[in-house]
Amino acid sequence: MSNPLMTESAFEKVRTGFVSDGESMTLKGTVNKTILLFITMLVPAAWIWMKLGGDPTQAVGLMPFMIGSLVIGLIASIVLVFKKSWAPVLAPVYAAAEGVFLGIISMIYEHFQSGIVVQAVGITLLLFAAMLVAYRTGLIRATPLFTKIIVFATLGVGLFYLINMIVMMFGVESFYMGSSLLSIGVSVLIAGIAAFNFILNFDMIENQAQLGAPKYMEWYSGFGLLLTLVWLYLEILRLLSKISGRD
Repeated sequence: MSNPLMTESAFEKVRTGFVSDGESMTLKGTVNKTILLFITMLVPAAWIWMKLGGDPTQAVGLMPFMIGSLVIGLIASIVLVFKKSWAPVLAPVYAAAEGVFLGIISMIYEHFQSGIVVQAVGITLLLFAAMLVAYRTGLIRATPLFTKIIVFATLGVGLFYLINMIVMMFGVESFYMGSSLLSIGVSVLIAGIAAFNFILNFDMIENQAQLGAPKYMEWYSGFGLLLTLVWLYLEILRLLSKISGRD
């Protein structure tokens, strides 16, 4: 999922009563923290890939580790909502846990379609770069209308995910898990919403850096960007798998 954590209210609460002592949030600092978190996520994912020797069939035996890392990442995310000042510690924990999760689930996808992970990583990074260029050049701006549309669309996706989880708990197979044209279309739409969330992220980070948010919000902002990146990558994986299923 995307990061509803990257909202004006989230930053406003931590700015309230904050007295700057020269250690305020900066754009450069946020970029550096985001890179560190990305590397922290990439290392365990790459280690798992190399450890399995390129044999995706072994990933199935690591399901307990995948579930455990998912739980750790979820707990870290929830705690961060209420304890943003803990971001310098919890953001790396989240990144490492997601690295384990992504490493295993990527190998599972690779088992069913060789080469899908490279494609998904490439598309995800290209979309991230495209959104960054679009934002920096002013091609896409986080106007009030644009922001409302993306926020409500993101909340709608969250509700859609929740409904699908409930339906599957009762043993009903959701169309979203299939490879129909409707399912593919929905995945394309969700991937698009995830990508446009980057525009809101970039705008929020730039604005809050100018307003002098606390230094630890650099880690929190990096965590928020990573959350969106993970969501987009997983949706791209799912989309490519659906398209492959129609061949």
